[in-house]
Amino acid sequence: MLRMVKVKICGITNYDDAMTSIELGADALGFNFYKKSPRYINPSQAKSLIESLPPLVSMVGIFVDEFSPERVANIAHGVGVGSVQLHGSEGPEYAKKISGVRVFKAFPIDDKFNIESISNFPANAFFLDTKDKLLKGGTGKSFDWTIALEIKKKGRIILAGGLNPENVFEAIHKVQPYGVDVCSGIESEPGKKDRKKLEDLFYEVHRARIALWNMK
Repeated sequence: MLRMVKVKICGITNYDDAMTSIELGADALGFNFYKKSPRYINPSQAKSLIESLPPLVSMVGIFVDEFSPERVANIAHGVGVGSVQLHGSEGPEYAKKISGVRVFKAFPIDDKFNIESISNFPANAFFLDTKDKLLKGGTGKSFDWTIALEIKKKGRIILAGGLNPENVFEAIHKVQPYGVDVCSGIESEPGKKDRKKLEDLFYEVHRARIALWNMK
């Protein structure tokens, strides 16, 4: 079975980008409900979009420091996403109060990151993104992947941060994460995906899957 690495395309704002991503092989789509993001989508628009998409693709809602975990759960249930990705300073107790959906936690990574800080975090997977003073994801910058290798010992990791068609093969081959999360690296502008870049990305992902399969 040639499954290996999962692919999440994040920052979906329109039907065409969603369908192109699915047709090329995306396992999951990310919808950003953080109003300060250039890829923000209104929950009601996201609901209509999700209802128009084919089944068997995971839908993920991205949240940043919403004032209550109950609100996160209510938006997720109302929109129809099965997972929520916490991308702010949310702590373990906050995450425990989100019910009825899978919880992913994003961590901003730099060379000073304390790996032990994630040990007791109640999450189904850890998203590893590049630390930035201003942006909450979508930075287009990568980090030292050797840190990801250590974090992987703590649980499933989804590798993010500056991934694109040029480096995704190396990232998958080196880290062998549970999945990769790609956003700005396959865009023509924030919130608008570039079909050629998407095609190139999935070509490189497939190539990396084959390489890993042959290593086993």
